[in-house]
Amino acid sequence: MIDYQGKNILVTGASSGIGAAIACRFAAQGARLFLAARNLAKLEDVCRRCMEAGAAQAEAFVVDFSSESSIDAFVETVKGRGVSFDCLVLNAGISQRALTLDTDISVDRKIMETDYFGPVYLTKKLSYMLRSAKLVNIAVTSSISGLFGFPLRSAYCAAKAALFGFFEALELENPNIKVTFLIPGRINTEISKSAVLGDGSTYSQMDAGQANGMDVDKCARIAVRAISKCKHRQLIGGVELLMVYIKKYCPALFFKLAGKVSAT
Repeated sequence: MIDYQGKNILVTGASSGIGAAIACRFAAQGARLFLAARNLAKLEDVCRRCMEAGAAQAEAFVVDFSSESSIDAFVETVKGRGVSFDCLVLNAGISQRALTLDTDISVDRKIMETDYFGPVYLTKKLSYMLRSAKLVNIAVTSSISGLFGFPLRSAYCAAKAALFGFFEALELENPNIKVTFLIPGRINTEISKSAVLGDGSTYSQMDAGQANGMDVDKCARIAVRAISKCKHRQLIGGVELLMVYIKKYCPALFFKLAGKVSAT
């Protein structure tokens, strides 16, 4: 397993939920943390928690991962300081709660910009350090919804599925890059509250399925262990993970069941 003491780790979407919990887990190993998200106040609170947990450093960066100019500014900042990351945790994203045909195309594009093009663009902007590094771990937060279609999640499913193709190709082309796909099911975070509806407005509700999901700290513990062991894929969740195996081994049954499972 990789020891991250004193290593530089970038965590995107680090202001809450899985990203914040992963940051705190790495903090306990004595890592130097660079935490990026849109909400500065929440980021600063996570930084405080990370320092209390034992981080060698925890620094907040306001970055909008749907904006290329925002990503550009962040990269120029770390490049100017000579920072090189040993591990990237690409976790920033937004979810969806809308029927496919009721979702305006602008919403599809918004979700793709944040959940897919954001991490892809950031990775390309960091190519100068990725090419020269002896070893870099890249953890990509996808979802079980990236492994199959699911009601009220069409754009989200598409964006999360696309991550597999891009980052698997990247790893195959670069022996010094080890990619771990984190594939959570229902985790007890507030991601549903920030999910978007078909018209682009915010869902602003806590789904019952989300509220009853796996504890986020347990999720982070599993995730960090998988990253440290350079596992290629790590499913994280509860009974909902059965759908992954049903889809793989009995697709006919999957299509009978998926439409009947509560999407909220």
